[in-house]
Amino acid sequence: MAEAAKTEFWRDIEPISSVFKPHALPEVYRPDAPTDDERYYVPLTETVGTRPLFIMPSQNRWCDVLMATAAGLVNRHYHPQQVFAYTISGKWGYLEHDWIATAGDFVYEAPGEAHTLVAYEHEQPMKVHFNVTGPLVWLDEKGEPEGYFDVYDYIELCKEHYAKVGIGADYVDSLIR
Repeated sequence: MAEAAKTEFWRDIEPISSVFKPHALPEVYRPDAPTDDERYYVPLTETVGTRPLFIMPSQNRWCDVLMATAAGLVNRHYHPQQVFAYTISGKWGYLEHDWIATAGDFVYEAPGEAHTLVAYEHEQPMKVHFNVTGPLVWLDEKGEPEGYFDVYDYIELCKEHYAKVGIGADYVDSLIR
């Protein structure tokens, strides 16, 4: 529920009493999405982790905060679907592009793009909010497919990690819509 208004023009408007249609699932609200609590970041590599914020198996989609605590690399991969990214802190980019993203930068990755995500050395950790649809197709050094990672792999990876660090595997269930 919204805080009690003091001077806002809408202070006398009553909230909608029936917010959800029958059978609708509630929103996902996670305060402090780019938290510094490293338990919430599921390791992908030695320096890179993912904090799941929203997971939708029916669309093979997830939203996360990707964090690198030092210079790091995420496997080379290809996206058959679109990806959106918003940089919260740090410095990152793709070896295949000439731009480097820093805090406040937005990136749209078109379907059909392959790249090598790298986190650069920076005084702040790299934290990027990603909205990923579809699998990541892992690529070898020549750009040839050598595996994939989809929403179901993501769910299992996250459940295993949260069980191990004491948050509990069922935490992931609260993110699934």
